Amino acid sequence: MPIPKRLLAPETEQGLTPRQLEVLDALESSIHDEGMARATMAGIASRMNCSLRTLYGIAPSKDELVLAVVDRRLHRIGREAMRALASDGSPLTRLRAYLKATNRAVQPTTAAFSRDFANVPGARRLIESHGAYVVAVTQAMLDEAVAEGEIQPLDTAAMAHVLGGLGAELSRAGIEERIETAPKEAADAIADVILAGLLARETGRDDI
Repeated sequence: MPIPKRLLAPETEQGLTPRQLEVLDALESSIHDEGMARATMAGIASRMNCSLRTLYGIAPSKDELVLAVVDRRLHRIGREAMRALASDGSPLTRLRAYLKATNRAVQPTTAAFSRDFANVPGARRLIESHGAYVVAVTQAMLDEAVAEGEIQPLDTAAMAHVLGGLGAELSRAGIEERIETAPKEAADAIADVILAGLLARETGRDDI
């Protein structure tokens, strides 16, 4: 499955001024702040201590700016996750590292931001495209584990949807308030249990 296309094309980002790149980095760090998804361009400019011209040079509207910043963060996390996947180890060991890296996408995320961002046009499509890629990579690693005899044959598509969707499911509005740990920590812990169980079915080991 191809990597989701970046909303802010590489050539566009390369053409930005140093100040615009600085603002992009600052927005990426603070995008999950409460009220950010509902803020106007003027409000964002005030928070970033920059001009409206600087913001409009990055994106033509507030919604497109928010989407581009979230997409940029997800792509960065995705690149880090792929580096984890390229490390040494068995398929399940590498998959565990990959999932821990991708689960960073749900933290830090406030419940308020999740609710507000869900109402941004295009937000659902953006999240689903990145989520589908994580599921596809997860299934490929599970298929590799089956092919190498690390685990017994199973419905890897179904299991990939479970493992790849843990972070998003646990960060949904109304869920985070009901669980004892942060969404990332909970997703990591549940993935560990599932992966250890898959390995134990075949080898009796629990040392992924």
